[in-house]
Amino acid sequence: MPQEQPATSDSTTTLSDLKTLIQDFVDQRDWNQFHSPKNLSMSMAIEAAELMEHFQWISMDESRETPDNPEKLHDVGEEIADVICYAIALCNQLELDIATVVMNKMKKNMAKYPAEEFTGRYGHKHRT
Repeated sequence: MPQEQPATSDSTTTLSDLKTLIQDFVDQRDWNQFHSPKNLSMSMAIEAAELMEHFQWISMDESRETPDNPEKLHDVGEEIADVICYAIALCNQLELDIATVVMNKMKKNMAKYPAEEFTGRYGHKHRT
């Protein structure tokens, strides 16, 4: 009888757990030889394009209805997982700490796009 996998969720799984899971998967298949930063970044872009295909030619409102369509949500989730897995594999190869790079980038974004100036707006800073 196969051993049942424990339930996982964002609240119980750490980034370290995911980095280890992906590195173990790569190591067990001897794929490090193929996982150059160039190849991983290209693969991530290809998977992002596959994700975009699910939303191509539909309206913004229709895209927001994705959670109401279990089959489409599953397919979109598969593509998101591919993008995330390649991003994590790239961080593994570059020895980047995900939490550090995300936190640093968000600090930069907060300074670049202050909430009081950009709430409800997107795009570039207007020039005055």
